[in-house]
Amino acid sequence: MIRPKAIDLFAGAGGMSLGFEQAGFDIVASVEIDPIHCAVHKFNFPNTLTICADISNLTGESILESVGLSKGEVDVIFGGPPCQGFSMIGKRLIDDPRNALVGHFARIVKEIRPRYFVMENVPGLTVGHAKQILNQFIEEFQDTGYGVLPYKVLNAANYGVPQNRRRVFVIGYRNDVKRPNYPEPITAIRGKKGIDGLKESELPWCPSIYEALADLPDIDFFEELLHSDSVPFKCQPKSKYASFLHGTLADPEDFSYPRVWNPDILTSSLRTNHTAASRERFAQTPGGEVEKVSRFFKLHNEGISNTLRAGTDSKRGAYTSPRPIHPVFNRVISVREAARIHSFPDWFRFHVTKWHGFRQVGNSVPPLLARAVAKEIVRAIGVNPEKPKESLVLGDEDLLKMDMTEAAQYFNVPRDVIGTRTRASEKEVRYV
Repeated sequence: MIRPKAIDLFAGAGGMSLGFEQAGFDIVASVEIDPIHCAVHKFNFPNTLTICADISNLTGESILESVGLSKGEVDVIFGGPPCQGFSMIGKRLIDDPRNALVGHFARIVKEIRPRYFVMENVPGLTVGHAKQILNQFIEEFQDTGYGVLPYKVLNAANYGVPQNRRRVFVIGYRNDVKRPNYPEPITAIRGKKGIDGLKESELPWCPSIYEALADLPDIDFFEELLHSDSVPFKCQPKSKYASFLHGTLADPEDFSYPRVWNPDILTSSLRTNHTAASRERFAQTPGGEVEKVSRFFKLHNEGISNTLRAGTDSKRGAYTSPRPIHPVFNRVISVREAARIHSFPDWFRFHVTKWHGFRQVGNSVPPLLARAVAKEIVRAIGVNPEKPKESLVLGDEDLLKMDMTEAAQYFNVPRDVIGTRTRASEKEVRYV
């Protein structure tokens, strides 16, 4: 079975890679500048060539050569280039150094000439001065043999994800291929406290927090999780959503390679230390509301999550973004619980530290949202995806434990490739 070929630019840990694989693509290469993200991507996607590099130093030719393909043979390039500069007077915003990665995404697409491309970004690009970046990105493809669909903001909650998360997408297509479409919503969006008072919908409601988390244990009962992110535990999913993610029920829409893993080990679940006062405040806060001191949002079992965020990057201090409070237990959620809310399957692993783990979840596109977009590309290509019979063995767990120095050395890149972290160390700090 020949599967269409995809390349992930700005891959992070691999949320978009996974969604496109689930739609039926083979991810032949991923490009990511952060060595720690690269290590996690390599663990989860052992058949993908992981290119740890600054995209501004790469050419389309060099990427193609590394995977043994020629110009025009790649089916889709996708990715979410970071951009942070929304106000430059007298210059094209896409030329602002803070937005240059958007331009490099366009350059790589034009050099590789894939049949399709998908660019994802924050919805802030659709308003005010920032809108120029989107318009200038689209202008990059004028007279290059590509058509570009008008951008569209999609909410992950409309595609089976229990999280209110809006992202803007731009889909492009070569003039010699079929024009694709954006995906139509398949689920209705719940409120933060459930569906009471909401207008009835013809679509089924998106999964609730209860459906996502109910089978996961209170990690505070496990002493091992104070110093390890894993512990033996047999999950018994209580919903179709959790059953799909845990693998106890086959998802008929998932055409990714089966992974070899142990479903009786709970992973990505390192505990967080809280003061007694913090736990009391968490207990007193109703679900669906913000705790007044920490400003953390408390999840409601019948509702959905607010947008999970990554926090600031290394250059800006490496501060953790607020994590939601668990709807039942008086603590913030674990990385695994965040991953469930983000639609990552339980076999998917993250860096063992909470800081990197949450950053990898919060920075990623929910796989189910990426899958919905990717399915439209598959439909336009005209292939009927099949579930591969080959199972993939996940990578060496040491890839999940590397600090920046070790990861940089592993990928043979400079230690300061993404700037120096201002924290004294990468050890976890006490969390309120």
